[in-house]
Amino acid sequence: MALSPKVTTENDITLVTLQNCPPELNFIADVFKKIGELGVNVDMISLTPSQGSNTSVSFTIADADLDKILSFTSELRDVVKVKAIVSSGNCKVSVYDPNMVNAPGLAAQVFSAAACAGADIRIITTSEVDISLLVTTADSPETVKALQEKFSN
Repeated sequence: MALSPKVTTENDITLVTLQNCPPELNFIADVFKKIGELGVNVDMISLTPSQGSNTSVSFTIADADLDKILSFTSELRDVVKVKAIVSSGNCKVSVYDPNMVNAPGLAAQVFSAAACAGADIRIITTSEVDISLLVTTADSPETVKALQEKFSN
């Protein structure tokens, strides 16, 4: 089955990375529960393996919700010494195809195209049918162009 991946973008995205988090899943669940209670939608999520007594979790939100997150991350810093690194003004570029589940090597093609565009990748998340790259807004036009050229028929 031939693939015809669709390339889409979403602008005005903030990446939040919480470093020095306790590695217990209950802590991570509590963080996302509180973020939900703030009315903030979370999109891309990446959890690093524990390193000793700490882990890091990264996630994306809309730039418009940044003020809500900053007050929350300040509380985390004061209570449990979690360090927040925030980068706003990014673009999420996604490559989607429902047949991707049976396409070995597609991730390599996506990453190769992004590399050729010189994209500054901030985070990558995947599912069985989607590969999403968070890039700087400045890099998004060239990244999208490279991906579209890669997958045009």
